[in-house]
Amino acid sequence: MLPIQLFRTNKDLILDGLKKKNFKALELVDKIIDIDERRRALQVENDNLAASLNSASKNIGQLMAKGEKEQAEELKQIVAKNKDRAREVAEQLAALEQEQHDTLVQLPNMPHSSVRFGKTPEENEVVRSGGTAPDLSAQKMPHWELAARYNLIDFELGTKITGAGFPVFTGQGARLQRALINYFLNFNTEAGYKEVCPPFMVNETSAYGTTQLPDKEGQMYFAPEDGFYLIPTAEVPVTNMYRDVIIPESELPVKLTAYSPCFRREAGSYGKDVRGLNRVHQFDKVEVVQLVNPANSYDVLEEMVNHVERLLQSLGLQYRILRLCGGDMSFSSALTYDFEVYSAAQERWLEVSSVSNFETFQTNRMKARFKDGSGKTQLVHSLNGSSLALPRIVACLLENHQTPDGINIPDALVPYFGKKTIS
Repeated sequence: MLPIQLFRTNKDLILDGLKKKNFKALELVDKIIDIDERRRALQVENDNLAASLNSASKNIGQLMAKGEKEQAEELKQIVAKNKDRAREVAEQLAALEQEQHDTLVQLPNMPHSSVRFGKTPEENEVVRSGGTAPDLSAQKMPHWELAARYNLIDFELGTKITGAGFPVFTGQGARLQRALINYFLNFNTEAGYKEVCPPFMVNETSAYGTTQLPDKEGQMYFAPEDGFYLIPTAEVPVTNMYRDVIIPESELPVKLTAYSPCFRREAGSYGKDVRGLNRVHQFDKVEVVQLVNPANSYDVLEEMVNHVERLLQSLGLQYRILRLCGGDMSFSSALTYDFEVYSAAQERWLEVSSVSNFETFQTNRMKARFKDGSGKTQLVHSLNGSSLALPRIVACLLENHQTPDGINIPDALVPYFGKKTIS
């Protein structure tokens, strides 16, 4: 959530940022400023009334002590009227504060100055690329055919048990999932991330804290009887571990990694874009999260990008890194890098990770703070990234490492998988 101080001091900066993010309801900026001016005026009246009531109470006591009852009674009548007005002001103030909050949460985060104008993924900037395209035979198969050939994934069984988008991994497919999760977690912990195992459901306050609410209600599965949401990413419970916490500056940066299943209601369309593992409703992912001093957050973002890049390199996959344009960024991000891996059999790029800096947009909601050297309390910056999401990684591993005799396992993964080939 954007700080209200920014609206008081730099309206033009906010408008420029919202335009860059292709946000249409620009009139909300003036509405927020108007609400804030009325709220501040009421706050002044509220403070003055409180001071007046406090002073009058003392005067009444003094008049009564002197025996000046008539004057004391007159003052009591004035106090009664001021109390009535104070109640009215307090009610109006509470209503304005709620209206201001409800309007503020409709606005996305401001994009970093390096973010380009643009509306579509085609306008994203390719920062760099790596890896080489595999030399596959003319008989190359997409991952869903490979999964059937080697009995790795049963899509129809998942549909029977639950519905479309809930695949069942079997045999060597399940073993590959477990190997990737363990490898990703170890890769992250060796880089200094602390592993945590969070809940896979969160309450409304947690979903609000990381901005899933009120922006993404329709994308989450909800258990109404308990008021819990199934998590769309481990980012939500992990970042909320520091909600309402003041972190000692000496403990920054906080570096956490977690595995979780992820649940998303998105996209029930048809065609090659959602075939097989390209888009599913339940999938496994390993996440990295950092809470850092604002002075260092963009250095940390680059560090996290480099970390995910090294992980992809170790899997022997062709990849590219994109800096997203304003119109393709998430609601809460200030700057996002997407990682895409080339699917050699489908002949298309598949997104496998996003690494983002949210600055104070999440931590302002969560009140995640630290005390600097002068003792001043400040909001930390929050960052997170997929490290990595499994479905499309599995798809590209199967497709890009296929041979006529089986599927080769990358060397880094062999100790976790236990063999060099799926056959």
